Amino acid sequence: MLEVEEMNEVLVDEAATEGFGASLLPVLKTKYSSGAVIFLHGDLGAGKTTFVRGILRGLGFLGAVKSPTYTLMEPYLLDDCEVYHFDLYRLQSPQELEFVGFDEILTGPGLKLLEWPEQGQPWLPSPHVDVYLELYRPSNHENFQRKARVRFARS
Repeated sequence: MLEVEEMNEVLVDEAATEGFGASLLPVLKTKYSSGAVIFLHGDLGAGKTTFVRGILRGLGFLGAVKSPTYTLMEPYLLDDCEVYHFDLYRLQSPQELEFVGFDEILTGPGLKLLEWPEQGQPWLPSPHVDVYLELYRPSNHENFQRKARVRFARS
């Protein structure tokens, strides 16, 4: 039977979104020591890449982190962890992933963070973690904030 654990957060700004990514890193390392496939869900501008930047900052990476919209993937081969950041928004067909050898990366070690995973279905494996980011404007606040929901699947 598949059990699911869930957590919810309100993120007041970009810094909070980045901090949330960094704060999840110890959980991810503990639950999935050999690696995890993480699906990132949310509209354009919801904070998916900012969340990835937070994970990378938590690992000590200080360089630029941009969405791999045109390259499909950005690898970060750090001393203690491999991180692969995918953006499938412009993917025309899920088979494109197979032709470029992404199956080896997805089944290998490290964290695999995928923006727009629905573009890769049904070719992608089931995720270990789903992260949902949603922009919203609280009624008593002028600025947009984010709601984050994280679902951890385990068998």
